[in-house]
Amino acid sequence: MNIVVCVKYVPDATADRHFEEDNTVDRVGVDGLLSELDEYAVEQALQLKEKRADEEVTVTALCVGPEKAVDAVRKALQMGADSGVHVVDDAIAGSDYAATSLVLAKAIEKVGKPDLVMCGMASTDASGSVVPAMLAERLGLPQVTLASVVETQGDQVRIKRDNEGSTEVIGATMPLVLSVTDQSGEARYPSFKGIMAAKKKPLETLSLADIGVDAGQVGLSVAWTQVEDTTARPPRTAGEIVKDEDGSGAVALTEFLASKKFI
Repeated sequence: MNIVVCVKYVPDATADRHFEEDNTVDRVGVDGLLSELDEYAVEQALQLKEKRADEEVTVTALCVGPEKAVDAVRKALQMGADSGVHVVDDAIAGSDYAATSLVLAKAIEKVGKPDLVMCGMASTDASGSVVPAMLAERLGLPQVTLASVVETQGDQVRIKRDNEGSTEVIGATMPLVLSVTDQSGEARYPSFKGIMAAKKKPLETLSLADIGVDAGQVGLSVAWTQVEDTTARPPRTAGEIVKDEDGSGAVALTEFLASKKFI
């Protein structure tokens, strides 16, 4: 059984993030990491491997991004993935969801025919949640998305999807594309043994030419959507302190809330 987990390298939410001159997110000059929501997909892939210990199961982590994005693949290898693939090419910068799904699909086809393609529910930087569906369409596979519980038996997959006030149970047959939510189970931390073992695991670097994608099919120039302008968040200002010495504090608070149209 072959599982490919799509992982994304995203800017650290605690770092000083900013945009490039072309209004794309700076992914090179800032600290980055494996998207937290993709860690859940890696975890579920590893759990499936552990539950199917009586058969050969391989987990491959796949990432598309700049050179530093290889750190996301390394994190997945440290968690327990068997191999990694990093697609890096300057032409990819500024790609939208459609182009990203194209590169991922071609890379998956290059890696081999997977039984499962797993993704997180969204990326922590863009939160689009559309790449799994686009990926399924490009690969010609069914999709089951937003799984909070994943169970498999043979080539059958059964998921539970939690909605507000209800739970859906969905079944499908492999091969398929599967995305999981942050309710699917806490992602494991890489152990010292896992960190050391990851250094010896295969990690392949591919270019657009290697996967058969023309540079004119990706990048900002062919993106369906573009950011026209950005405005820096204003600096935080000091708050107003109201002293309730004469019992007028409640009145001052009410007037403030009313001025902001909160009440």
